[in-house]
Amino acid sequence: MTGTTRGEGAYRDRNSTADRALDILLLYCTDRPVWTGGEIAAKLGVARSTGYRYLQSLVGRGFLEETAGGFRLGPRIFELARSARAGLGLSDAALPVMRSLAAKVTETVLLTRRSGRSVVCLDLVESRHAVRLSYDRGQILPINAGAAAEVLLAWADPEEVTSVLEQGPLERFTPETLTDHNQLRSRLDKIRERGVAVSQGELDEHILGVAAPIRDISGGVCAAISVAALAARIPPSSVPEVEAAVKDAAEAVTRQLQLRDS
Repeated sequence: MTGTTRGEGAYRDRNSTADRALDILLLYCTDRPVWTGGEIAAKLGVARSTGYRYLQSLVGRGFLEETAGGFRLGPRIFELARSARAGLGLSDAALPVMRSLAAKVTETVLLTRRSGRSVVCLDLVESRHAVRLSYDRGQILPINAGAAAEVLLAWADPEEVTSVLEQGPLERFTPETLTDHNQLRSRLDKIRERGVAVSQGELDEHILGVAAPIRDISGGVCAAISVAALAARIPPSSVPEVEAAVKDAAEAVTRQLQLRDS
């Protein structure tokens, strides 16, 4: 059996189009910025006609562009790189503020942003309590449960909110989770009026969340900073104090971002 045949067989066991497209992009590095169609087909272990079909798809979407010497990375790659750098810059600006907030309220502080119908935890500062909440960087959270998720949805474009809600049923995690679209929209209206979201028991019956929006230089909400705590540790009389601290923290990160990008 030849090496080429083994390669073709291996690829048939994988998620063809997506995996092959990613394999093509991962060939590019500083030492090899340009590849010919024949070289790429050989690396993948596929026929040239098959290789060119994947290449043309990537060219059509802007991930690659054709030059006299072959194919090189296209403008869409650089747009994604700029987006990735913006996300890293957000964490850099937010972390000192998050540490200060965590020390003030002695609870876990999260930095989140929305990605379609999900919320992603970009960074966190954990509390020093013996019993701590379990969150991870990169963790995916639902769009309809918890203060951070609701803050991110509250300031989204109304048409985008409609699109997000209509993609499918909203999941229920506890009796407090809002799954009715009208009830959720009403809650989002109130969050915008107050400038802060407070939730208890929507994702986990024992968790209290307080979140406020972070704005970029355009004034749009690009992320949320939030406190997540065991509800038993924060009496109702202390919630307004936590709200004020979270709002101040969000405004501090917003100022950092706007100074950096001005």
